[in-house]
Amino acid sequence: MSIDLLNIARTGIQASQAQLGVTSNNIANANTEGYNRQVATQASSQSQRLGNNFYGTGTYVSDVKRVYNEFAARELRIGQTSMSAAETSYSKLSELDQIYAQVGQMVPENLNNFFASINSVADLPSDLGIRSSSLSSAQQLANGLNQMQSQLDGQVKQTNSQIEAITTRINEIGKELGSLNVELMKSQDQDSQVLDKQGALILELSEYAQVNVIPLDTGAKSIMLGGSMMLVSGEVSMSMGVSAGDPYPNEPRINASIGDKTLNVDPSKLGGQLGALFSFRDDTLIPASTELGQLALGVADTFNGMQSKGIDLNGEVGSNIFADINDPLMALGRVGAFSTNTGDALMSANIDDVGALSGGSYELSFTTADGYQLKDNQTGKQTALTLTSGQLTSDAGFSINVDITNGPIADGDKFEIRPTAGGAAGLKVVMTDPKGIAAAGPTLTPATANSGNTAISLNSMDSSAGGFQGIGSSITFQLDTAANTYEAFNAAGASLGTGAITNNNINAFGMDFDITRNGTATADSFTFDLSLAEGDNSNAVAMASLSNSKLMNNGTGTLTSVFENTKLDIGSQTKSAEVRVSSATAIYQQASNRVQSESGVNLDEEAANLMRFQQSYQASARIMTTAQTIFDTLFSSVR
Repeated sequence: MSIDLLNIARTGIQASQAQLGVTSNNIANANTEGYNRQVATQASSQSQRLGNNFYGTGTYVSDVKRVYNEFAARELRIGQTSMSAAETSYSKLSELDQIYAQVGQMVPENLNNFFASINSVADLPSDLGIRSSSLSSAQQLANGLNQMQSQLDGQVKQTNSQIEAITTRINEIGKELGSLNVELMKSQDQDSQVLDKQGALILELSEYAQVNVIPLDTGAKSIMLGGSMMLVSGEVSMSMGVSAGDPYPNEPRINASIGDKTLNVDPSKLGGQLGALFSFRDDTLIPASTELGQLALGVADTFNGMQSKGIDLNGEVGSNIFADINDPLMALGRVGAFSTNTGDALMSANIDDVGALSGGSYELSFTTADGYQLKDNQTGKQTALTLTSGQLTSDAGFSINVDITNGPIADGDKFEIRPTAGGAAGLKVVMTDPKGIAAAGPTLTPATANSGNTAISLNSMDSSAGGFQGIGSSITFQLDTAANTYEAFNAAGASLGTGAITNNNINAFGMDFDITRNGTATADSFTFDLSLAEGDNSNAVAMASLSNSKLMNNGTGTLTSVFENTKLDIGSQTKSAEVRVSSATAIYQQASNRVQSESGVNLDEEAANLMRFQQSYQASARIMTTAQTIFDTLFSSVR
C-alpha cells in the first residue's frame, strides 16, 4: 500500500466544497427572518498503517448543524410576549386617551355651559328665550354624553375585532405547526429549514400569547399557550374560537376546541397581545363606560330632582328635564344573567341613590345555604341581602327586583350587576316646553316660636300624591321630634292628618323633606308657601350652585370630577404603559442580541470563512496537480 495523494486531495476538495456551500448559504440567508446559522463539522478520515506508522487518508464533513440555543430562544419568546403585551396596551390606551382629550373635552364643557345657562335663567327667570337656550344646552350635554358613549362602544367593537383576528391567526399557525411536526417526525428533527420555519412561527405565536414549547421524542414539538392550553400536540392542532360573552354577549370570550370538547380559556393567563386586549377591554374600557354612565345618571338625577323642588312658569311642580334615571333606556344593560343559571328568575336594577353609586360592577349570587350575596367586584366586599316583597336593597345606591313570574331562582344562580351601565347611551332631554324649567321654589317659613333646634330641607314635591295642596296654597307641618310624629295643616289651619317621622324623613301630602336635629327634642312648626311669585328664581339659583357641590361617590366628588377622575386615571395608565414599553423593549433587545450573537449570521465572519475555505479548496486542488505531476514523472521514468 502507499499514500493515496489523489484520494486525499479529493476528500479535501469535497470537504472544502461543502464548507463553501454552508458558508454561502449562511451569507445568502443573512436577511432571512428566522434563519439560524449553520456550521459544517469536519473530521479526519480513518488513518492507514504503512510499516510502523499511521498515515492520514483525508477528511470529510461529518455533520451540518443548525446553531440553536433553546435557552436563548425561550428568553427571546418571553421577551417578545412581554413587549407585544406592553405595546398593545400602550397603543390601545393611547387611542382612548386621545378620545378623552379630544372628544371627551366637550363633556365637562357642555356640563359647565348647562350650569351657566341655568344661572342665566336665574338672572331672568321669565325670559323664554333664555329658557329655550337652556334647554338647548341640556340637549348638547345629552348629545355629548351619547357621543362619548358611542366612542367607547366603538373601542369595544374594535378590540373585539382584534381579538377575533388574532385567534384566527393563532389557528392558522397551529395548523402550520402541526404540518411541520409531521415533516420533522419524518426527518427525526434534522431538517434545518423546517426547524427554522417552525421557530419563526413559534416566535410569531409568542407575540399573541405566552408560549411553552415541549420537545417530543418523535422530533415534533408540542405547543402550549398561557401555560395551560395545548395548541399543538404532535401533528394534532387544537382550534381556538370566539363565542358570545357571559353574561354580556357583546363582550366575547375565547375558547379552545379539540374534537367535540370545548373549554373556555382564561385570558388573564394568556399574556401577549390577547391578554393585553382582554385586560384593556375588561379593566379599562368597561369601567370607563360605567363611570360615564354614572355621570349621566348624576346629571339626570340632579336636575330632575331640583325640578321636583320647584315651580315652573305654568304654575306647576317642575317636571323632568332629562329621562328618568330608571327609564328602560337608561337601565339598559344593568343586569346580566350567567349562562350556567338553571333557574328562571329575572333580575332588574333600580337606582335609589345616585350619590351612593361607585360606577363599579357587582356579582349577585344565590345559594340555598347562604341566600342572596352581593359582591363588589372592585373591593371584594360581600354583603348578604334580604328579599323583601320581591326586592333586594343594597347600601350601594341601588336595589334589585327579583321577578319569579317565569319560575324561581335556583341554587347557584349568578348575575352581574352594573348599576350605571346604559346611563350615558340612554340619556336624553324629555322637556320640550321652556316654561317647564322650575326656576321658582316654595318659600319655607319656620314658626317664630320654634326652638331653633330643628331644621328641614325639601327633597321633592309630587303633585300627583294624595293630599297635595296645589300650587298657590300652603301646607304646615308641626313636628314633635321627641315622639317622632308630625301633624299637617292646610292654609286654613285645618288638620290634614298625622304620621310618624321615619329616619328623620317625612313623605306625606306630596311633600318629601328631611329633618336635621340639633340639641333637645322639641315641637317645632314649618310652613311651605307654594305660591308662584313673579320673578322668583330661588330654585334656579339653587340649581346653578350645584356645579361645585359634592353630590357623587358618597359626597366625595362633583359631577365634573366623576369624568375628570376617569380621564386622569386613563392618562396615568397610558403613561405607565409607555414606561412598560420602554422596559419590555430593552429586555427583548437584550434577548434578541443574545440569539443573534449565537444563531445569527455575521457577514464579516462568513466572508472570512469564505476566503479560508476557498484557499483550502485551492490547496487541495494543488495536491491533485502535484500528485498528477509525480505520477507523470514516475510513468516517464519507466518508459
